Amino acid sequence: VQLQAFGGGWVQAGGSLRLSCVASARTFSSYTMGWFRLPPGNEREFVAAITWRGNTYYADSVKGRFTISRVNAKNTMYLQMNGLKPEDTAVYYCAANRGTVATTPNYYNLWGQGTQVTVSS
Repeated sequence: VQLQAFGGGWVQAGGSLRLSCVASARTFSSYTMGWFRLPPGNEREFVAAITWRGNTYYADSVKGRFTISRVNAKNTMYLQMNGLKPEDTAVYYCAANRGTVATTPNYYNLWGQGTQVTVSS
């Protein structure tokens, strides 16, 4: 299974971006999917996750601003990011696992290549 993340870019504070993650597997619908980010000089951190049932989980720092979703028929997961802040600047990664939802990277065994999001003040 391969994951490809798209949609990063540069935006001013308060703006919006939508990230997409496309999976190559026809069994995409059975995977728990997640978004993580790597801010400059920091460790990889959890952003959001969605189970195969569509249950969603968010980091406190993005609740109310970001929305994770998936369309299993398209093997695609999305992260709608609104109200972006400079502290959201990071490389964003999509990830997948066949287990339960988790907020730590170690639980995910499949990773996309990352897409850069830069938010200017």
